[in-house]
Amino acid sequence: MSESDYALERRQMVAEQIARRGLREPRLLAAIEAVPRHRFVDAANRLWAYADNPLPIGHGQTISQPYIVALMINLLRLRGDERVLEVGTGSGYQAAILAHLAAEVHTVEFVPELAESARRMFEELGLNNVSCHIGDGSLGWKEAAPYEAVIVAAAAPRAPRPLLEQLAEGGRLVVPVGGRGYQELEIWHRHGDDFSMEKGIGVAFVPLLGEYGWKSGF
Repeated sequence: MSESDYALERRQMVAEQIARRGLREPRLLAAIEAVPRHRFVDAANRLWAYADNPLPIGHGQTISQPYIVALMINLLRLRGDERVLEVGTGSGYQAAILAHLAAEVHTVEFVPELAESARRMFEELGLNNVSCHIGDGSLGWKEAAPYEAVIVAAAAPRAPRPLLEQLAEGGRLVVPVGGRGYQELEIWHRHGDDFSMEKGIGVAFVPLLGEYGWKSGF
């Protein structure tokens, strides 16, 4: 399949899977259309790169369904001048979209091989405002805190306290919270030393491993 074919599939994905479901913020749609999702999946799965479902990326991890990626990023309400923390780099696809929407992105991955692969892809795509770190994402990345937005691409038993503490004043945290097979999105807001939370839709993510996540996989 040619790059023009992939570009057509990407436009169709944005129109049919994302905009048609009510996510129509122009900057968000433009960022998703700018990122070649097929570059972030294995060659064996490339034909399904723009399908309406998650795909395996190895090491027990997945690249999330396009709509869920769009929805979670939309919940961050990015304006363009933020420093963003992503927990769970995975393939790097979500971080690449965030790079088009924020000033600075820090992403933390538990699996070294996935982090290295994502770093190479960021370089190939010329995304020089993304920094990829290897570590326990449930601890956040204190070195670059505070963050105006934090997004977690794995399921936690509860919102990790370090991620809340690393939010800037007025910052937002989006995290799937729950157990095996089913979680709900939680959207946290920081107000000084206090936090408020609202719940979003039900989702299904792989587990967040680490000190403030799960000790082992589901």
